[in-house]
Amino acid sequence: MRTQELREFSPRKTPVQARSGVTVEAIQEATIQVLLEHGRERLTTTRVAERAGVSVGTLYQYYPNKRALLFSALEQHLSRVGDAVERACREQLHQPLEPMVKGVVEAFVDAKMERTDISLALYSIASELDGEVLVRRIGTRGRNALATMLETAPGVRFENVQFTVMMMFAAITNATRAVLESGASPKMVRMLRRELVLLCHGYLACSGTPKLE
Repeated sequence: MRTQELREFSPRKTPVQARSGVTVEAIQEATIQVLLEHGRERLTTTRVAERAGVSVGTLYQYYPNKRALLFSALEQHLSRVGDAVERACREQLHQPLEPMVKGVVEAFVDAKMERTDISLALYSIASELDGEVLVRRIGTRGRNALATMLETAPGVRFENVQFTVMMMFAAITNATRAVLESGASPKMVRMLRRELVLLCHGYLACSGTPKLE
């Protein structure tokens, strides 16, 4: 996505007061509600403003168009997932591989499964919004956090930790999306958590070599 296109999606102004922050949060939540209720094609700035309890003029102070609203919703969702992964990685620094993997897998899956309807709705609009730039940005955050965490694993090292992390992160994200798109029943989600921990831990255990202290 070009810089000019990113600028089109960006809020017109950043809230600096508590009241402005509440207004933006209301608009973002209303965007999700209208998207789920009416779908992308019938989502309009008027509907979002009405649901948020603000005037259309107030909405336009922050978001110049419908695409900016949707882009903001996608960005907010991906950022929450990225925050969860980074937090889990910080909490697992210097731990053995198994709790590292378990912590990261559960953080990612829980963040995506908290609202499966929202996750699925945003998957469907990501490509239409050229959301790959956001996915790459959040993916980079997650991979960097994973690499930092793995470098502290006791007794093991990885020859190319960035490549190892890329493979692990791809497994987690793609498997989670597949389960979401297959219905994400409680049983499937439980199996996803368990199988991803086994998959990622087995991969890391096989790809790592003993660390010389």
